[in-house]
Amino acid sequence: MTAHTVATQPIPDQKAGTSGLRRKTRDFMAPHFLENYVQAILNAIGGAADKRFVVGGDGRFFNDRAIQVILRMAAANSAAEVIVGRNGLLSTPAASHLIRLNKADGGFILSASHNPGGIDEDFGLKFNMANGGPATEAVTDQILAETKSMRAYKMLDAQDIDLGQPGERRLGDMAVRIIDPVTDYAALMETLFNFDAIRGLFSDGFTMRFDAMHAVTGPYAQELLENQLWAAPGTVINATPLPDFGGGHPDPNPIWAHALMDIMTGPDAPDFGAASDGDGDRNMIVGRGAYVTPSDSLAVIAANAQLAPGYRGGLAGVARSMPTSTAVDRVAQAKNMPCFEVPTGWKFFGNLMDAGKVTLCGEESAGTGSDHVREKDGLWAVLMWLNILAATKQSVASLMQSHWQTYGRNFYTRHDYEAVDSTAANGLMDAIRQRLNSLPGQHFAGLTVSEADEFGYTDPVDGSETTGQGLRILFSDGARVVFRLSGTGTEGATLRVYLEKLENDPDRFGDAPATALADVIRAAQEIAEITPRTGRDKPDVTT
Repeated sequence: MTAHTVATQPIPDQKAGTSGLRRKTRDFMAPHFLENYVQAILNAIGGAADKRFVVGGDGRFFNDRAIQVILRMAAANSAAEVIVGRNGLLSTPAASHLIRLNKADGGFILSASHNPGGIDEDFGLKFNMANGGPATEAVTDQILAETKSMRAYKMLDAQDIDLGQPGERRLGDMAVRIIDPVTDYAALMETLFNFDAIRGLFSDGFTMRFDAMHAVTGPYAQELLENQLWAAPGTVINATPLPDFGGGHPDPNPIWAHALMDIMTGPDAPDFGAASDGDGDRNMIVGRGAYVTPSDSLAVIAANAQLAPGYRGGLAGVARSMPTSTAVDRVAQAKNMPCFEVPTGWKFFGNLMDAGKVTLCGEESAGTGSDHVREKDGLWAVLMWLNILAATKQSVASLMQSHWQTYGRNFYTRHDYEAVDSTAANGLMDAIRQRLNSLPGQHFAGLTVSEADEFGYTDPVDGSETTGQGLRILFSDGARVVFRLSGTGTEGATLRVYLEKLENDPDRFGDAPATALADVIRAAQEIAEITPRTGRDKPDVTT
């Protein structure tokens, strides 16, 4: 085995988004594309010499080939050890846990999260740091700088490593340790939740469906739910990870998880339903005929987390991304605990958790997690809900009703306009931005604007500043609209419009979100001129 240096040239626009670099799979397969980016990461962190890394992904197309490249490059750059999930599989939260458990220097996670997989679909790579969390802004900036000056990368001439069996292999002077991807993660979950209480729930006849969407959480859910918690065989559906996710879109929302929604709204619906995404960091929670929005899920967990053994002492604080509804804010206020509002992207929660300021974090895009790892965690959220239901003896629907009776209901929805022409999308945002100072006092769809700004964030731990994180429009009745361009797509631009309104009248808790938010939706259309500027008369996805 011989390490050698390969001459290359910078590849334009290898700038990471909110969660690593995502592009079309064929882009990653192009000569030098993956290799340049991996070397840029290694250079940005001061090299790989004598370091330990974790490597794994969600099993999407090209996952296996990309891992072999990363292993040979890590060996050529003198890494000491790489820990790899068997068959190259690791959920994102499991990878975060392994980094922390093994005191690794970081990890390479191969995924495009909830985006489709396949040779003509999406692929992604992100680097997580020694705390288990996504690379900080400073590190991602340094990675980008390295991509712009890339002239060579190091590669080991070697045959592929067999990743199918646990055990240790050698790649030159580097150890490659192949582990079962589920074992350590499942052991962590048992320390956090009351497994006996959840087993009792299932033993008493409680029924459930978990849709793994042919993605990475299938093996995790089968081991935890069916093998360890005694859920009935067949509880986990679409459990086998596939390179193209079975031709589906592994995004756990009512649109793409429609098969689960059909089950949960049917005549023989189980008591509880859940789903997770491509890499296992997102979740969807649904009861019999009762869909729970991610923002409501975060608030319910904040209100009831102490029912789980790992959180019996209460929460140090909570944090949410700025577009996420303010439902959790009122729970925090009632419980007299801090609540932080941060930009979109899980990396912004890391400093708060490391500093002990928060225990629970969440995003409206179906991501929820705690300080047990430094990533959002889909199965963790599902287990937390099962623990809460076992402790309260309530159904999902009755639990939501009692929560709203206590805290009010935040009607909330997100409109996604996908693959919008980038020039048009940026023009729309620029037009709103230029009017921010003049919007207060103006009337739209019967609502009066009280405040308008562009969200920026100063990290309370390290003082770093992040700007340009979304445009916020607040109305005098407490309603809110947020406009953002997403950083998770791979083509065009995705315009996301977040709409929220608080309702304290119990007689209105049962209203359909579209009805409750009708005036807010009209106001957003008028302010942003969405149809004239994008040519879209309705969103592609409503969640």
